[in-house]
Amino acid sequence: MNPFINNKLTFIYSKSEFQQLAQDMLSYAKKIGASNSSIEFNEGDGFSVFVRKGEIEIIEQNKKKNMNVIIYIQNGKKIFYGNASTSDFCKKSLYNTINSAYNIARFTASDNFAGLPDEDTLEMNPLDLKLYTPWFLSIEEAKLIAYRCENEAFNFDSLIVNHENTSVTTQQSHFLLANSYGFMHGYPFSRHIISISPIAVKGKEMQRDYWYSSNSDPRKLDQPEIIGFYAAKRAISRLKAKKLSTRKCPILFEAPLAIKLLNIFAQAISGNSLYRKSTFLDNSLGKKIFNSHIQIIEDPHILGAFGSSPFDNEGVKTQKRLVVKNGIIQGYFLSTYSAKKLGMKTTGNSGGAHHLIMISNKTKSSDNLKEMLKKMNTGLLVTELIGDGINYITGDYSKGAFGYWIENGEIQYSVEEITIASKIQDMFKQIIAIGSDVLTRNSNTSGSILIENMIVAGN
Repeated sequence: MNPFINNKLTFIYSKSEFQQLAQDMLSYAKKIGASNSSIEFNEGDGFSVFVRKGEIEIIEQNKKKNMNVIIYIQNGKKIFYGNASTSDFCKKSLYNTINSAYNIARFTASDNFAGLPDEDTLEMNPLDLKLYTPWFLSIEEAKLIAYRCENEAFNFDSLIVNHENTSVTTQQSHFLLANSYGFMHGYPFSRHIISISPIAVKGKEMQRDYWYSSNSDPRKLDQPEIIGFYAAKRAISRLKAKKLSTRKCPILFEAPLAIKLLNIFAQAISGNSLYRKSTFLDNSLGKKIFNSHIQIIEDPHILGAFGSSPFDNEGVKTQKRLVVKNGIIQGYFLSTYSAKKLGMKTTGNSGGAHHLIMISNKTKSSDNLKEMLKKMNTGLLVTELIGDGINYITGDYSKGAFGYWIENGEIQYSVEEITIASKIQDMFKQIIAIGSDVLTRNSNTSGSILIENMIVAGN
């Protein structure tokens, strides 16, 4: 069997079976007194194979299924709600779960911001975004792929003596979301990963780095040899690391880390953070927080991309939009609940931001990492961040880091045991360039990001 072309669904429950279960449970919820309800059925399976020196070290297999229900009871202007879940799909267990959610709703305080989305916001004709391409691998085939990856890493240099893990992972799932307004849709999706973390040793010094490739379509994964080669090259380049004295200097975030700045931005303007006033970007709508050349696009409709979805976790339709235009925030990431709390309308972001892309109007096709180093001239290229030193209320940013000291646009030596710090507000305002070395990780896309000035704390 060709593992790339068999698109047969291999789930235990079919879409039609989920639809029947959902309809039965919604009817039962109404029968026992629910004003409205929302229900989701999902299941998935997959495995990971971890290989060390050509032999399987660990095999992890998973099978999961779950039903989650939210019951709403409306009494005049008061709204009460409760939710419950189960992994047992027998009718008795499902009915008991509905009863549990109903009883929770009966005995909790009212929350007048709760409730289903407005009917006209629901996506009743969802797009097929091609998010499901299963990878019908055997354990032995996964082992061989992992071996090709680690073998390339070992062959790169004799200083590569081991690795933390080399793994191949494949996962497939599907779900159905339904509510009492008649919304009933879902789709299958997949996720596949090849990764390695080589260890380089020279004398008493030991360094490690990593690289991976992930995609919903296994045909679009990087070749295992490419992943192993690049990860080994990164690990070797970390040897002979030095320390820096404390200073202020430009910082160039490598693309995988630049993407994490998008994660910070998304959380800072999420509805939950905004209505709780736990964000440094409170009341930032219409305000300029980046330089004018910066744009951030949310595009939930990229075929096959992580973060793509025709509707959010409530069934609300999604749409492509400019979240930041010429440095100015154009919109937030709101669910129905957070939108009501803020006196606004949902943006179809229950469950979070969809696929985000950060671009600069100044970026040229030739602005690869080498050219970005020349733009920086002298400063620090950061390739790893350590710790979780972010205060979303104040915007304080402080993280341990590993990187490379740059002079005259060229790498001089690797640098360790440093901390980089700033205010996130200042970091956003001081983005002076974004590279063309574009990378997509998880559900975000960006090139490397050059920040004008940050504190580097060292010796």
